Amino acid sequence: MDTTSTPGNPALEKTSGWINGFIGVLIFSGSLPATRLAVLEFDPVFLTVVRAAIAGVLAGVLLWLFRQRRPARHQWLSLLIVALGVVLGFPLLTALALQHVTSAHSIVFVGLLPLATALFGVLRGGERPRPVFWIFSVLGSALVVGFALAQGLSASPTGDLLMLAAILVCGLGYAEGAKLSRTLGGWQVICWALVLSLPLMALLSVYLAPASFGPISGPAWVCLAYVSLFSMLIGFVFWYRGLAQGGIAAVGQLQLLQPFFGLALAAGLLHEHVSLGMLAVTLGVIGCVAGAKKFAR
Repeated sequence: MDTTSTPGNPALEKTSGWINGFIGVLIFSGSLPATRLAVLEFDPVFLTVVRAAIAGVLAGVLLWLFRQRRPARHQWLSLLIVALGVVLGFPLLTALALQHVTSAHSIVFVGLLPLATALFGVLRGGERPRPVFWIFSVLGSALVVGFALAQGLSASPTGDLLMLAAILVCGLGYAEGAKLSRTLGGWQVICWALVLSLPLMALLSVYLAPASFGPISGPAWVCLAYVSLFSMLIGFVFWYRGLAQGGIAAVGQLQLLQPFFGLALAAGLLHEHVSLGMLAVTLGVIGCVAGAKKFAR
């Protein structure tokens, strides 16, 4: 069961890549607001490992149901990089960061993801976007960094540094997973990465579990379910397929839309203040995606 590509029809494959990528971005947009709510009641390290453990069990079931063959020996290193980047690194670093900054503030940093993904797409995926592409990509990233500096990094340097580290490891995990998706399949990549992580994540989940789950509220459980099922598994099924079909650098620019959706969720669900500056930066980076998309190849 591998529907990552549509051989013989490049135009349809490219369009499918953008559609799948857009769905993935929509799903990921709820990740930071959900994590922000969850870490109010769950320890961030426990949240990271238990969400991966839950998703890992579901991934194992999917692989068994569809009788997927084990990856080749040379593919396990790439799967380990994916696991370290998107199963462990990004969730843990963002959960820690969200103890210091609001989800609205952290979401703006997601505007750096397209640049990070494109850079690792060149290093790991062998892509070569045109020079003008980098102008638009760097411009969008500069808007994000400029906003962070204008807010005053001294207010929470720990939170901002953690978010920057999260973006780097996530970009690497995205590019590595997209490259592997071309041969292994989009949903298979994230499932095998989760299964690879499952023994350690399950062990840590038991060890780090709180003495009692009684005080945990219903909304916190809903957020845990969301980040486990959608952020950790379903979103990647669409995202890796989109990157593999439409190109890592090109489709990766859709991540510039994620701050817009995330800010809307932060304001609507968490009632966090979204300043005019945040909106201006978000609109600016969204404007950059059109230029970057045009010159991606």
